[in-house]
Amino acid sequence: MLVAEQVREALAGGIPVVALESTIFTHGLPRPRNVEVALAAEESLRSAGVVPATIGVLAGVPTVGLSTDQIRSLGADDDVMKVSLRDLPIASAKGLSGGTTVAGTAFLAARAGIPVFATGGLGGVHRGASETFDESADLPVLARTSILMVSAGVKSILDIGASLERLETLSITLVGYRTTKFPGFYLADSGFAIDYSVDDAHEAADLVRARDELGAPGAILVANPVPAEHELDPAEHDRVLQEALAAMDAAGIGGHDVTPYLLDHVQRATGGLSLDVNVAVYENNVRLAGEIATALAG
Repeated sequence: MLVAEQVREALAGGIPVVALESTIFTHGLPRPRNVEVALAAEESLRSAGVVPATIGVLAGVPTVGLSTDQIRSLGADDDVMKVSLRDLPIASAKGLSGGTTVAGTAFLAARAGIPVFATGGLGGVHRGASETFDESADLPVLARTSILMVSAGVKSILDIGASLERLETLSITLVGYRTTKFPGFYLADSGFAIDYSVDDAHEAADLVRARDELGAPGAILVANPVPAEHELDPAEHDRVLQEALAAMDAAGIGGHDVTPYLLDHVQRATGGLSLDVNVAVYENNVRLAGEIATALAG
């Protein structure tokens, strides 16, 4: 694993650092917006006095703190793989390049000593998982990884209730940011409640300190709802989602093809508006993660 010099120096000097994933610009957003969003996220952190550490794999080398040129290169490569934790040994041994998922990014960030990680949405339990056992690797990886992650809940295409049950079973600490309503990525309120909330970045930082002092394992998940002015209209969201699910069943889509199929359907049905929400979610989470990292460093 290669940790960029700027990231190493920041960690050694007590300067706040935030880890950022790379699948958002290798697989999640269309070009050229993908790289624009990635670089804007880094710049927003720098302007707040926080060092960004975008994480990816370059020719088999897991890299914590990609350069601007490296981000541009990964974002323009059609052949990059999606690298979860299970894929890291394969990418490393075969010399492959890829964007790291939540699971892959969280693992590498924690190994590098970065305490805070910002992403868009968390993976979770898929609909029909009682038969397919389809559950994101994000959840078990976070259960054993000491990091604080800011996300806008889980995507509404997932089984949100089951995802919350799994978070509890896996003892992943979950709090809402100024809310006890669990967000559903495109929506500020998924319809499910959570027990606890924090009111500011300092309270979130206190959770990290308390966990570490106790020696408790696992991640802290701060569920940060998309700002109300940026969320999808709830009625429109529900209609489009039901159409997407029906079309998926009619087409016989299953397995790892489910998520990209549903997200693509939602994007087309909303005329690209869901992409705008995706970007708003990410920017909001990056901002909050920077505030928490600053509070933790202080």
